[in-house]
Amino acid sequence: MSQNETLAVIDKSSQLQTVGASADDLQMLGLWVRSKESAKTRAEYERDARGFFAYVRKPLATVTLGDLQGYADVLAESYATGSQQRMLASVKSLFTFGHKLGYLAFDPGKALKLPKQKDTLAARILSEQDVMGMIALEPAARNKLLIRALYVSAGRVSEVLGLTWADLQPREDGGQVTLYGKGGKTRAVLIPAKLWNDLLASRKETESDDAPVFCSRLKRVLSKVQAWRVVKAAALRAGIKGNVSPHWMRHSHASHALERGATVALVQQTLGHSNIATTGKYLHARPSESSSKHLAIN
Repeated sequence: MSQNETLAVIDKSSQLQTVGASADDLQMLGLWVRSKESAKTRAEYERDARGFFAYVRKPLATVTLGDLQGYADVLAESYATGSQQRMLASVKSLFTFGHKLGYLAFDPGKALKLPKQKDTLAARILSEQDVMGMIALEPAARNKLLIRALYVSAGRVSEVLGLTWADLQPREDGGQVTLYGKGGKTRAVLIPAKLWNDLLASRKETESDDAPVFCSRLKRVLSKVQAWRVVKAAALRAGIKGNVSPHWMRHSHASHALERGATVALVQQTLGHSNIATTGKYLHARPSESSSKHLAIN
């Protein structure tokens, strides 16, 4: 099979039979897919595994590191780094699962290195002035509240859009929101008094505790696409270039909080990072000190 033919099969992998896979491979594949919690993850993992089977066309027990490296080379020709990482990580997970289960004698995926993605975090952090400009120039009250909530809570867009009035609790100096994150994890984030009062003032008397805090004109939960459009339009209105998205508010919160003296541990807790190293990246994205400032050249 040529490289182009292989890529065509991989792209249609959700519709194909697992060519080269034995009956036992298929059973193990099913166990592996069902071990994943979310339906979205299960669908992605199964699609990625079937794409790999379409390329390798042999039983899992006979797959070598060379086969995996060849597959990685094929993906590198036509897929962005992020997609390559996800597809290869899925395959590595499949082999790890099979080895732990005792189905496979060896795990060739253990030695496979994932492609490194360029770190563009610094470019996705807005200045405080830019954030304040987006908020100040936003004419729609709901959209202004949404941008403020995304920035102040540092929540993922799905977490903020998923808020209902029952998730808001008053505190002496404002309030707090309970965000429901990845893997069913929850975390509480404090909201300053001004934003808290503005949120409460936006609630209609007829809205129940189960009603979404941010809803469309049809009283439905605001979609991610709608939230993206709100943020993108606000950025353009403020003269900010780049493909600004709601997640930039989260990045900006982390960076600004650290610059103003918040500890890495506190920011980690607010953002819901399981690994403090992830939070630590914001320190390096916008350093306050650098050896370049100590050179003789201007």
